[in-house]
Amino acid sequence: MAAVCFYFQVHQPFRLRSYSVFDTDPFYFDNEKNREILLKVADKCYRPTTRLLLDLVKRHDRRFRVSFSLSGVVLEQLEQWAPDVIGLFQELGATGACEFIAETSHHSLSFLFSRAEFNEQVALQEARIQRLFGQQPTTFRNTELIYMNELAGHIAWMGRHRTILCEGLDRHLGARSPNHVYAPPPHSIPEGAASPRLLLKNYRLSDDIAFRFGDRNWREWPLPAERFAQWVNQVNGDGHVVNLFMDYETFGEHQWAETGIFGFLDALPEKVFDVNPGQNGFLTPSQVTSMHSPVGTYDVERPMSWADSERDLSAWLGNPLQDNAAAELYRLEPAVRRRHAEGDQYILEDWRKLTTSDHLYYMCTKYWADGDVHKYFSPYDSPYDAYINFMNVLDNLRQRAGE
Repeated sequence: MAAVCFYFQVHQPFRLRSYSVFDTDPFYFDNEKNREILLKVADKCYRPTTRLLLDLVKRHDRRFRVSFSLSGVVLEQLEQWAPDVIGLFQELGATGACEFIAETSHHSLSFLFSRAEFNEQVALQEARIQRLFGQQPTTFRNTELIYMNELAGHIAWMGRHRTILCEGLDRHLGARSPNHVYAPPPHSIPEGAASPRLLLKNYRLSDDIAFRFGDRNWREWPLPAERFAQWVNQVNGDGHVVNLFMDYETFGEHQWAETGIFGFLDALPEKVFDVNPGQNGFLTPSQVTSMHSPVGTYDVERPMSWADSERDLSAWLGNPLQDNAAAELYRLEPAVRRRHAEGDQYILEDWRKLTTSDHLYYMCTKYWADGDVHKYFSPYDSPYDAYINFMNVLDNLRQRAGE
């Protein structure tokens, strides 16, 4: 059997307003722009795609299944400005064919800088998922699929998540297939803790949908669902699961409706079922790891991610702007917590919204294709503008914290 495991990341940051050295107020976020962007993406992606997924689940008697991680910051925006989208996700969750996945509440890099903050953000996110969708997550994905052995050990120590999602990189797999369940090396797991299972993104097939689908210069363009279903079927004999992990905004935002992306998604389940009747289907992450045992270890000593061609941390860290901004941000954590305990009820949440990884992403100075992607998402004219604006905000926060 070859199962498709669909996982979608849903995330929108709280973007900063233009904040100069002369500003002194504690209102940092451009909520007019944030609302405008959220409503645009809701119209182009969240509403039509979630309605389509609901229809597919019902049409195929819940044999079609999906999973989501919705960052806490996007959920906050949806609750404020598009509560009907929350309702659609709740309706999808109520079918029993949708799994909601844990992550950091603020889509942060906190695991790299503050384990205490990481633990709190994961707990905040789990509480929100429980409140909104009535699920206790048993699968975890770190921000932007950032992963290493040390993360697996920490998640095992936390003891709440059976499964971790991460990137399936050739440099760690060697000649092996990403289409199996793996485990972290035993030495990375604390004594007495249960080792989590690892599901590895099949980046080739995922990127065929997320990045190449609408490219008229791609040799497989146009890609019909029948052909993709045949690629999935070829996994039989060399794997159990094809993990298709991507941004939810793939549907309608990154790949516009005019590319045929919605028709492709609408037809895909039937084609997967029909290409090899009774053998192929769809599973959620927790279902995959309940059905299949690890076939080997996936040893990742240094952090990796699903971003950019390097698949490392260089989308967010590595140049002087990013490294300085991150260091100064997390250096403020003790003072922010003290000031919060003393009565500034907003300062901790303001600081947490600054931990959202997008702010560092906007400071990336890469060129060529990766640089174009960073520019597409950035609200700034340059990485230097992003850094200056962020540091102006951070300076005001530092004063509020009494530093």
